[in-house]
Amino acid sequence: MRVHPLDARTSIVDLRFQGFDLAIGTGVLETGDGLALVDPGPTTCLGALKAGLAEAGFDLTDVRAILLSHIHLDHATASGTIVREVPEASVYVHPIGAIHMIRPERLLASAGRIYGDLMETLWGEFLPVPAESVTEVDEGDTVRLGDRTLRVAYTPGHAKHHVAYFEEDTGTAWVGDDAGIRIPPGGVIPVTPPPDVDVEAWNTTIDRILEWRPDRIIPTHFGPVDDPAAHFAELREELAKWAGRVRASLAGEDPANPDTAGDAPRANEFAAWVEEDLRARMPAEPVDTYINAFGARDSWWGLARYWRKRGG
Repeated sequence: MRVHPLDARTSIVDLRFQGFDLAIGTGVLETGDGLALVDPGPTTCLGALKAGLAEAGFDLTDVRAILLSHIHLDHATASGTIVREVPEASVYVHPIGAIHMIRPERLLASAGRIYGDLMETLWGEFLPVPAESVTEVDEGDTVRLGDRTLRVAYTPGHAKHHVAYFEEDTGTAWVGDDAGIRIPPGGVIPVTPPPDVDVEAWNTTIDRILEWRPDRIIPTHFGPVDDPAAHFAELREELAKWAGRVRASLAGEDPANPDTAGDAPRANEFAAWVEEDLRARMPAEPVDTYINAFGARDSWWGLARYWRKRGG
């Protein structure tokens, strides 16, 4: 099943990223004035998105809004291509991320250092979004799309350009990676890539989302969670565990002169530890998706940078 209905006017399209089910999901909201997409995903999955829209009785040309939780490539890459095909569509994004959607050169150069030759295979083309198609959103803003209204919160921690969207009428919060990754029927894990993971800010973000008292949250990876408090409690525990593990791996190094030569073995050891931990407590299928579609090496780098910025 490519389309996962949430209610009569809301669904999630499974983008089947790299051939994996339930890895990346794009929210589809019927607004009475066209469609709104939440996190359209990488351009490599645009064909799957179009197929999912067709399955639900729509077309890409019906899109009038793209709501970005943040600008990481697995969430935002297809935005420029969609706007090229549908110039009427507007892209909603936090101000810190907006400039990178308009001029993505620095973002792509940074990502290229991580993904190298896999950039095109994983994410596809990242076309700039015309400035006139970008709408900046921040804490306290309200987005009105047809007959639907979403409130915006600034939610850093995973990324400093992250926002979440809350539709009070349906009790639904679209939370991007604020809620980590939860591939059904597995549990919750954080995802902590460089460059701007902040554990303290992330815990504050969780409090901010829970202030909305949502009936359900929608992580981009993947799908609805009907007990937000329990989900976030598990995420806090896992985030603390991961952060502690990475901090221990840096023990003894001089904060003024970090031992970066040992980073690759540390990241590999961390990834092996994560996989062993997940396989000990979760079914095999979601763990295979976690490991093969996402991996944990990047998360070591993000948390190591966080600790080093804090002086260890």
